[in-house]
Amino acid sequence: MEIWIIIALIAVFFIWRMKPTKGVQSISTAQLKNMLNDKDKIFIDVRTPAEYKGRHISQFKNMPLGSSFDNLPKDKEVIVICQSGMRSSQACKQLKKQGFERVTNVRGGMSAY
Repeated sequence: MEIWIIIALIAVFFIWRMKPTKGVQSISTAQLKNMLNDKDKIFIDVRTPAEYKGRHISQFKNMPLGSSFDNLPKDKEVIVICQSGMRSSQACKQLKKQGFERVTNVRGGMSAY
């Protein structure tokens, strides 16, 4: 019986981690392609420098997860991408905590691009 409690707790933890952050939009890679030339948006890639060097979208600036976002303008929408969408989701939470109003996560990340 105890094993079911442990499994339920683990499931709840993962569901909680996966749920979108309040106030963070989520877009598909198809939607992203229509936004890439929008000068009113900031594009950041939170993967490691090696991942970024291997393959990236030219409009995205590499700012690995854990970087300081202090130099980003808060008056522009920030679009965040990573490899799968998990690290970018964490970065979006960080940005919201730092007071960024318009934050968007790219679902599926570079794997879906």
